[in-house]
Amino acid sequence: MADAGHPGPHRARYRRILRFASLQLIQLWWFELFLPRIGLARIAERTRTDRMLRIARRFHVLAVELGGLMIKVGQFMSSRLDVLPPEITAELAGLQDEVPAVPFTEIKALAERELGVPFDRAFAWVDETALAAASLGQVHRARLSELDAADTGLENVVVKVQRPGIDGIVAVDLAALRKVAGWLRRVRIVSDRVDAPALVEEFAHTCMEEIDYLHEAANAERFAENFAGDPRVSTPEVVWERTTRRVLTLEDVTAIKINDTAALRAAGIDPAEVADTFAEVMFGQVFTHSFFHADPHPGNIFVTPASSSGGPGWRLTFVDFGMMGEVPEGLRGGLRAVVIAVAARDGRKLVDAAQEVGVLLPSGDTKEFEKALSALFARFGGMGFAELSHVDPREFRDFALEFGDTVRALPFQLPEGMLLLFRAVALTSGMCSGLNPAFNVWDAVEPYAAQLLRDESGNTVKAFAEQAWTTVAVAARLPGRIDAVITEIEEGTITFDTSRLERRLDSLIRIGRRVVSGVLFAGLVVGGALLLGVAPPLGIVLLSVSLVPLAHAVFAGVGRR
Repeated sequence: MADAGHPGPHRARYRRILRFASLQLIQLWWFELFLPRIGLARIAERTRTDRMLRIARRFHVLAVELGGLMIKVGQFMSSRLDVLPPEITAELAGLQDEVPAVPFTEIKALAERELGVPFDRAFAWVDETALAAASLGQVHRARLSELDAADTGLENVVVKVQRPGIDGIVAVDLAALRKVAGWLRRVRIVSDRVDAPALVEEFAHTCMEEIDYLHEAANAERFAENFAGDPRVSTPEVVWERTTRRVLTLEDVTAIKINDTAALRAAGIDPAEVADTFAEVMFGQVFTHSFFHADPHPGNIFVTPASSSGGPGWRLTFVDFGMMGEVPEGLRGGLRAVVIAVAARDGRKLVDAAQEVGVLLPSGDTKEFEKALSALFARFGGMGFAELSHVDPREFRDFALEFGDTVRALPFQLPEGMLLLFRAVALTSGMCSGLNPAFNVWDAVEPYAAQLLRDESGNTVKAFAEQAWTTVAVAARLPGRIDAVITEIEEGTITFDTSRLERRLDSLIRIGRRVVSGVLFAGLVVGGALLLGVAPPLGIVLLSVSLVPLAHAVFAGVGRR
């Protein structure tokens, strides 16, 4: 059905994706299900690492050859430490979204159809050589026409144009991915650990937003509004007159790439100061604005020298707002509890925070996790990158081996929204460590942890006052209600049937536990992501623990009525 709906090269593409997936599933069934049932589990275990690596390499080749969403799928999977073995994530981490550029004549034709005017009327000049080419679109430098330049006050711009035919390719790729997800849902060894259809839908939602350039333009303006008046941050202005769903025209703000330390020093800019400011700005997006740039890699962040008296002599310029994340208000409580625990380097408090919000399953044994967290905090807590670089790698390996079995035994899965948060914080930490080897992520996090603690104190006082008022009100009504109950007992008109009430209470308790299980996802993810750049074993442990609540939220109560 889906196959028949994609004729020509699209049908071949659809079949190739399904053929690749089916072959890997057959291999999975043979080694992970069949061999253990006939007493040959050791063969599966002994060959697992090599098999996973071969699968990752085959997919890497497939993604590069097909392009389209397949490169995005590979990048997406490379960050799924929660559901995929490290052999796969490590291999896919190097998958770059760089493909051959589309001939300029095709780009020009699409842009003219979208803009409704010839290119030479919309732009005084366009560089026919692509500035950047990716799987979904490519970018060209241009100069606005005199009329548009006079209206906007801009002259030099960059024009981002979708690759011709990408809508059809995206539809085919998503149809194939949904088919594969349906297969995976029927494989118990997979379905027990991950909700594949839900992952595909989350991925699809993110991709559809990314190819809608009107959405990206709106994100750029929202980001600019959040930092209006902040001399540390700037964003390109959107040229709305030359922007559609498939064409995005922005002010050209190209400057020094944030990771070009030689160019920074040549411009008289201290990379260590850039690291500190970048960390402050990124964590401010997460904790203050709850709207953050989810793809802050070096190509999307420039350092622009400036002579403004209100700033440090330079500013950070963000570009590419196709991938943005949000922190819902309901997750801030979870962030508060866990960030405070992580900032305190207290394994016991972190476990308590996870249990309090419902991250850990009621049946989960937290002793091993507490032991792991306490040991990692005691040994590596508070260390900067420079200090960690002198730690014997064998010590990291020993920690990973000691607690790896405990981590892998748990059913984990991160929701896409939290994955974006993890990605942003991990990239931030890595970027800052590259700019300044002595960078300590704790220094960047602690001001926000302190603010969260102050917020928590204020909320506690408010909650106490509200509870006290409620208690007074109840106490005032209590004598009259007791008298009414006694009267009904004397008259024999009162009856007691608590079975329905008990069932409702049990149901509410289960629902409540599942709801709060999601709240602390963000907390553990942020804690783990913050540590990933400076203490990888601890970061991996925290990220692994963060996936327990999803299993509770999704599966707790399944089968109950």
